[in-house]
Amino acid sequence: MSDSLAELNALSHEEALTEFQRCCGATQWTNHMAASRPYASAETVHRAADTGWSRATREDILEAFSHHPKIGGVDALRTRFSSTSDWSEGEQAGVSQIETETLQALADGNASYERKFGFIFIVCATGKSADEMLNLLNQRLEHDPDSEITIAAEEQRKIMHIRLEKLITPAVTSNP
Repeated sequence: MSDSLAELNALSHEEALTEFQRCCGATQWTNHMAASRPYASAETVHRAADTGWSRATREDILEAFSHHPKIGGVDALRTRFSSTSDWSEGEQAGVSQIETETLQALADGNASYERKFGFIFIVCATGKSADEMLNLLNQRLEHDPDSEITIAAEEQRKIMHIRLEKLITPAVTSNP
């Protein structure tokens, strides 16, 4: 058992709720996760997460979505994707207009998505560029509401597992 997992198991119920809420904002899920401790391994944490999420009602799912920041403005999107731009200064000058157009399209698409479905666009963004996210957003705008909430809930589940891994994996420290 990792030190982080042992620490998670040792937290008070209230402290565990706070930690699990960083992974998923659904109250029923955080209660399930805190009550299911102690965990013997990372695998048991992830299994419990899936079990708890499989019991989520529509209200629980929407509650989890509400804990994600809304991406609505170009400036917020630019900040979100700034770490993916490591081109030289000259290349950035040639791409900056395309980037702005992509970011504006994402902002506009997010607004359309929320109007259509009643919740914000949820996607596991890890490793995705702004263009990839825009393509996914445009594809998902074509879905019916019942299909889309199912897809978005699966994206939430992916995000939850990534965050759980960060929670239970000890931080790696390097020596200078």
